Amino acid sequence: MTGISGFEPSFLVGVAAARQAHGPRLAALAGRRLTGFAVVRFAEDEDWFAECPVVLDFDGVQVEVCHAQFDQLAIGWDAIDTAADIAGWEGFELTPQWSHSDDRLEPFVGQELHEVALLEWRPTGHDLAAGTVAVEFGFPGGRLRIVNGLDENRIELGPAHPGFVRHELGPSQRRAARLRAAPGGGGPPGGSLTGPRSRRRTSRPS
Repeated sequence: MTGISGFEPSFLVGVAAARQAHGPRLAALAGRRLTGFAVVRFAEDEDWFAECPVVLDFDGVQVEVCHAQFDQLAIGWDAIDTAADIAGWEGFELTPQWSHSDDRLEPFVGQELHEVALLEWRPTGHDLAAGTVAVEFGFPGGRLRIVNGLDENRIELGPAHPGFVRHELGPSQRRAARLRAAPGGGGPPGGSLTGPRSRRRTSRPS
């Protein structure tokens, strides 16, 4: 996705590569509160542009998650400027812009992050998406995942699909003892809630 100020993704493939590159920093987020987020929506109809990164702010530490193709994952840190306009779309019928509104993400704002995990998609049987990696954030109020929606991002809430293999990154040291004593976390009643995919795909600047 071009035109996003500060977005220079380094895409990785596979859970081992993602864990080596970002595991310690993701784990160190535990104990921080989610203080904000940003997603890209179209100004004309407020549809989510799911090909753009999802930005989460944890007490001033910004993590930027973006999936591409069937198996690529980019995780960035404190690089994207969500206050800047998205450039290069002049003359197109739709105008992408940063938004701080999302019904799936808003309930987690203010909650303390308990744990982070990488989830590897390993379903039974043949699947083109096998091996893709999702990033999961565990809060007192449930679990939030940013997964590969086949060349775009998808946001899921609640317990993960059993086809995912969980790779725990662990809480930060200051949280470890408290988490061992805390009751087990879980998703919201009713099971997994999968957020809507981008309703419209459109040609974009190269």
